[in-house]
Formats: sequence, C-alpha cells, structure tokens
Amino acid sequence: MAESSLMTIAESSGFTKTGRIEEVERLCGDFARHWPDAVRSFDYGRSAEGRLLRALLVTRAGAMTPAEIRERKVPVLMVQAGIHPGESDGKDAGFIALREMLSGSPCSAALEHTAILFVPAFNTDGHERFGRWNRPNQNGPEEMGWRTTAQNINLNRDYTKADTPEMRAMLRLISEWDPLVCADLHVTDGADFQPDISIQVEPLNQGDPSLRSAGRELRDGLVEHLNAQGCLALDFYPDLAVTDDPSSGFSVTVYSPRFSTGYFPQRNRFTVLVETHSWKPYAKRVHAMKNAVLDLSERVATRGNEWRKLAMRADDDASSLAGTELTVDYTSGWRETVKVGEAALNPDANAAARMIDFKGYAYTRMPSPISGTLVTKYDPKTPQIWHVPLRDQVNSALNVTVTKGGFIVPVAFAAEISSRLAAHGIQFDVVRERKNGIAARMFRATTVTFSSGPFEGRLRSTLHGAWVEQQSDIPEGSLYIPVKQPLARLIVALLEPQAPDSFASWGFFNACFEQKEQMEPYVAEIAAAGILSRNPAIAAALTKRTQDDAGFAGDPTARLQFVLRHHESWDARYNVYPVLRVETPLPEGAPPCVCG
Repeated sequence: MAESSLMTIAESSGFTKTGRIEEVERLCGDFARHWPDAVRSFDYGRSAEGRLLRALLVTRAGAMTPAEIRERKVPVLMVQAGIHPGESDGKDAGFIALREMLSGSPCSAALEHTAILFVPAFNTDGHERFGRWNRPNQNGPEEMGWRTTAQNINLNRDYTKADTPEMRAMLRLISEWDPLVCADLHVTDGADFQPDISIQVEPLNQGDPSLRSAGRELRDGLVEHLNAQGCLALDFYPDLAVTDDPSSGFSVTVYSPRFSTGYFPQRNRFTVLVETHSWKPYAKRVHAMKNAVLDLSERVATRGNEWRKLAMRADDDASSLAGTELTVDYTSGWRETVKVGEAALNPDANAAARMIDFKGYAYTRMPSPISGTLVTKYDPKTPQIWHVPLRDQVNSALNVTVTKGGFIVPVAFAAEISSRLAAHGIQFDVVRERKNGIAARMFRATTVTFSSGPFEGRLRSTLHGAWVEQQSDIPEGSLYIPVKQPLARLIVALLEPQAPDSFASWGFFNACFEQKEQMEPYVAEIAAAGILSRNPAIAAALTKRTQDDAGFAGDPTARLQFVLRHHESWDARYNVYPVLRVETPLPEGAPPCVCG
C-alpha cells in the first residue's frame, strides 16, 4: 500500500478541505492494514443516528488489549478529537502525527514506551452535518461539521450526566483503557490575537494535590517545546473576561466535571486541553496541533511510568478522602450567575489579578449602528502588546465534607442512576433485602432555584440547605455507593447535591422539589390561623420573620407556607433530596449485595 493513500484530504487539498466520516473509516482501516503489528482499529459504540464510533490503538509496546496494557503497565495517551466536529484540526493533525510516528520519524521511538488511543471523530453525527458557515469565526477549512450531536447536545457538557449514547460509549472506553493522559483537541474563537495555540492542564488547580506538580511539569514542558518549534503557545486558555472587550483581560477557569478538562482530575488522571486559534490559517493550525500531539506522545513515553505510579498512588489514597473537606467548585476572582442554565462569569471588583503583557493586535471599539453596543474591530496587520489583567489565583468556592460511608440511591431512582454509574466505572451494590432503621443523613433544601430555561436538554437546579440525621429504611433494589474506592472524587461530584455538575444540579431529581398537594387558599388560611392560635411560638416566629425580612413580608405564599409546614397535611418529602448519606458502611450482617 502506498503511503500516499494514507494522506488526509486536508493535505491533498492544500488544507482547504477536511474529510467526511468515510475518510475516517478509510484511514483507520488503511492504518491497521499498513501497520498490522502496531495499529488496531475498532469501534466502541454507536451514535444516536447509528454511526460507528471509531478508535485507533497505536503502539509498539507489545500490548494491544486493555488486559495487556494493564499487565505490562504501559501508559496510555488518549487523543480525543472531534467532540466539536467543526473544530477539525485535531482529527487531521492526529492522523498526520500518527503516520509520521509509524513511518519512522524522530518521535517514533515513543511508540515503544506508550500506547496512543486516538478517537478521530467523537461526535460522528455532528461531523456529518457539514456546512460552510458552521464555524463563522473560523479561518478554514471550507466546510466542516456541526458543534452538537443529532440530539442537539454539546458532548463537552455531558461528561457527568452522560445523557447521550456517544458519551456513555466514551465513558466505557475510558473505563476499559484507563488513559493516563487525555488530550482533548479544540479550536478556540473569541478575540483576535497573535498566539497560535493554548495549553491548559489538570490536575494543576484541582484534583489530587499529589498530581499537581506533574501537571505543571507537563504543561510548562509542552508550552516550552511548542514555542521552540516556532509556535506561539500560551499556558492558559485565553477567554476574555468580558466578551468582546480585550481591555478586560483574562481569567483562568477551573472547569467543572461536565467538561473533559474537569472530568479526568476526578478520576486521578491528567487532561490536556489543546486549543488552536480559529483566526489562524487552517494549515498553520493543523501544524501546531500536530506538534502538540507528537510532543505529548514523547512526554508520556518519557515520563509516563513515573506519572502512572503517582496516579495509582492517588487511586489508593482515594479512600482517605472519607471524612475530609473536599473542594467541589472553584473561583478565580469571578462570581458566577445563572444564565439559561450555563454559568456566566461577571467581574468582581475585589478579584485578585496580575498584569501581563499579551501579544495581541491593535483594535478599536466603536458603537455599532445596528445593535448600538460597542463592537471591537481588530487590525491583524498591526501587532500590539496588551497590558491587561490575568486573574489566575484560584480559590475554593464550595467545600463539602466527604461522607465516611457512602451514598444510597433509593430504588425509585436506581434504574436511571445505575446505568450512569456503570458507564463511569463506579463500583456500587444493589441491596437485595430491605433494611430498616439505618442511621443516615438526608439533605433538606431550604431554597431551590431552577434555571430560567433549559440547558443541554435539562432544567438545572441550585440547592441550598443542609444534611440532617434521620433513621431511614432502605428498600430492596436501592443502590449503595461506597466512597472508599478510586473514583471517590467523581462519586462526590455526582452525588453531593450542591456540587455544580451533580445529578441533582442537572435536574435528575427536580420532581422532588415540586409541591404536589396544596390546600385551597380559604382552607389554608383557616388551617394556618388554627396553628397560630395553638402555638404562640410559631406566631412569634412569623411576626419576627415578617419584621426582619422585607422579601418574606411581601410574599404571601412564603408567609403561608411558613405556618403550614407545621400542619399534619404538609408533605414531609417536599424539598428533600432523595439520595441518602451514611457515615458508616452498611452494618455487618447486611443482606448480600451485588456489584454493579
């Protein structure tokens, strides 16, 4: 087979085009046939529209299956491209980089010490929604895929909730192959500036502290090497603090686990967010991305064994999280507000920032005759240094105390939750016989705020409240999820109700926060009056709350409910998060359970 047949459409077109899914299938098959000793092509699932989800395993380390990988302790680098198909740089760069390595380039020795798991087109359905203007802020190729799946879901918001068949297949792939490092390949838009590529690595600001030094080493080494190769690389994701205003500077975001960048630290693994810059020509972007893939491969080959030992130790230490304080949400000097379910960042006057010199372009900001707002116009022919703030001081926004035992999901919710836990690779048991009188804690919400509209197909909710002790019965068929396991951080992220990407935050339990049975107003007033006449303490509390809280005083429903909570008809389950916490494992002599 001639190696010219292994070239991408991007290369043969002079980087004016990118191929369709049939090219992905053809190249994967041709790679495996051309290098049968080093390449394995396989599918790992199907999309919502039934398309195959394709992966390549490339290695010369003598291990071609997950079992062999584990036995030989080969570090795995997963290169994930096409989660946003319009950002096709990673797909084309990945094929080019692997071809060079397999053909004997100076980087080829890396394959003897690592395995590369390449997913060229994660979102296959979106990839096939081809069009010229799918990425209007992007300089080439001529046509590209669409950002979301056929179900209109953004896969890079689906890592925790796992609503899509694509994500569930990906999570199973991750659990099976256990990549030490995941490189998620993207193209950033936004401002126009000189840098070609940005690198953001975790764990560095989040995840197991013992992994953060290695994360910093990985980031800094990659940025340094890219710059030495002629790229202009950044060590942070250059997202403007205020949209379309370069003078606002930048803020480092610690991504929550709905994103790949936030998900892998919960698994005690490394993740690298690679973003080329959309306004650079396609050929230049693919070249920069190829260099990033090659350099990552060499770094994992060189340092992977040491990093793997650190990751395994973090797995072993995960059980020590029980009973400790764990940060589940972060801030970098910006406070979050809910905007149609997505977190929008607003500037905080007290935010810590340092001034940096950033290589941008000259620009003007003038009122638009159409919208009336200020609009930025860049002049890429005139390089300019921007002296702007960078907010990179990361602080805790929300801490929780990790339960010493685990979580119990009641049988009514077990089917939906268990499928997602299994996809994540989380260990859980199914209770086979009812248990009565278990000492547990339940979370009662004092306030629940729903997003003003759907986000990624779900109505998100924000809960405020506290865990309280109670005796609980555990029905047969309920799930018990112990926290003493390697994925303890992920378990907390999914099941602590106030965590930003928990099942509760994603609206899985919204019906529990709806009042279903109410009295007619005239009946309610009579019942409330009776309560106050019999309970002077409640009457005094109502008077005080009305005097102290103007918002409460002006809310007839809140005032009435304040009293009716003491009536026999009040629903004791209203605003109760149905998942329980237990501070000790299920007691000795508990009925047999089966692992999920």
